[in-house]
Amino acid sequence: MVSTLLERVAARGDELAIADEVGDLTWGEFNERENRLIDGLRGLGLGVGSTIALLGNNRREWVEVLGAGGGIGAVSVPVNWHFSVDEVAYILENSGADALIADAEFADTALAAAEQSGVGIRIAYGGPIDGFTDYDELLSSASPAEPTEEFGGATMFYTSGTTGRPKGVKSTLQAVGGDPQAAADQLAMLMTLYANPIDDDSVVLCNAPLYHAGPLAFCGVPFLLGASLILRRKWDAAETLELIDRYAVSHYYAVPTFFTRMLKLPDETKAAFSGDSLRFVMHTAAPCPPPVKQQMIEWWGPVINELYGASEGAGTGTLATSEQWLAKPGTVGTATAVTEVLIVDDDGERLPAGEVGQIYMKSLLGIDFEYLGDEEKTKGAHLEPSVFSFGDVGYLDEDGFLFLSDRKIDMIISGGVNIYPAEIEAAIITHPEVADVGVFGVPNDDFGEEVKAAVQLVDGADSERVEAELRALCRETLAGFKVPRSFDFIELPRTATGKLPKRELRAKYWDDTGRTI
Repeated sequence: MVSTLLERVAARGDELAIADEVGDLTWGEFNERENRLIDGLRGLGLGVGSTIALLGNNRREWVEVLGAGGGIGAVSVPVNWHFSVDEVAYILENSGADALIADAEFADTALAAAEQSGVGIRIAYGGPIDGFTDYDELLSSASPAEPTEEFGGATMFYTSGTTGRPKGVKSTLQAVGGDPQAAADQLAMLMTLYANPIDDDSVVLCNAPLYHAGPLAFCGVPFLLGASLILRRKWDAAETLELIDRYAVSHYYAVPTFFTRMLKLPDETKAAFSGDSLRFVMHTAAPCPPPVKQQMIEWWGPVINELYGASEGAGTGTLATSEQWLAKPGTVGTATAVTEVLIVDDDGERLPAGEVGQIYMKSLLGIDFEYLGDEEKTKGAHLEPSVFSFGDVGYLDEDGFLFLSDRKIDMIISGGVNIYPAEIEAAIITHPEVADVGVFGVPNDDFGEEVKAAVQLVDGADSERVEAELRALCRETLAGFKVPRSFDFIELPRTATGKLPKRELRAKYWDDTGRTI
């Protein structure tokens, strides 16, 4: 183990490391379980350069697998458990996964995807999955001794692209086979740029899915640095408040949807919440409606911070504190010490303050990324090496504060989850009575945006019947959060060059909202 964990075990071995619905783990117990898992995985032939896919919900095994993957020098691939069998199988195949470790909660998906992809090593935790090795049995038969040699690993997230298929993001932040202590030290350095310092009294609550980069960064890294980790498999507004007070949570990660729902709790529930332990709250993933953020700062105090970044950036981005946001409502902050923000026009020329253009982030540490197996998409995201865009447009004010204006691409963010229309369109267009389709996001008070599909039918088609068939088709082929919430049956306004101006489709839904995204 890295020295920080060994020191923690020596000094705080009987103190709480992880609390989940299964129970509590001390630092000593966690260290032993991770040692056993490292030995067990190596016994199965996994090591430096192996790829381990992880399909599971928030619980102790998820954290153990990621830690052990780092210890043996493997690439860990978190998989969105909302994905369909086809989507999970694609990720297993595309990433070249040598092993799938799956939560029994998703047994049917895990088994079908494993069979479809042909992944060799299969391990199940939380219950049995047919043909999978039992996780606890693997641990019980392995050695609890400290590994004699460890190697740094990496985490590769999959993010959807405009082609409709998820893309693996390979970051240069983590070097497979390197020194694990050096990797831990670098993550610790980056965390100091974004979060209130982590100490022995820190407690972090994570009830957002760890397969996303945001929760993993702002929950997993504090845990790595010594914070006790409180895990929940599902998010609940009232329970969140209760957990913060019960465990004296100091650090919390959220998305704007969480804020919206907590503000709608009964007055007596909100009044019973103390929140005195909170020192740092980070929210990411989607723009937060200004009235919602204003109310949250008034309720929780100036502990709420906002990060503008992405999994591609690996720590490159902007940060807005509560005080900064109150002074400049709507800003996503200023560049961190390792970032330079560039606003450029369509010719790649830098624009002055106040002018809207495409937003690029320059990593001053030289951190960069590529999309696995997609040189064209990688090139399209870059202005030059270590200078990349997340696809948004906006402007810098005269004080260097960044404001988002719109999206370069038509990504939908619903409840903090990125949804790309092309994948949904590709499914809908297969219906024999669909002549054309355009998918876009429309306002949703709870989730920020929801998915709408505008569909042009062939002459004589029954729209009511087709709508029911399209819902069924989408549920069969797509993750549930990608299924359109509503359908419009219209003639789509294609241009002479075949382009679909989605801004025209969105306009009537967004024009009176006071925001564009």
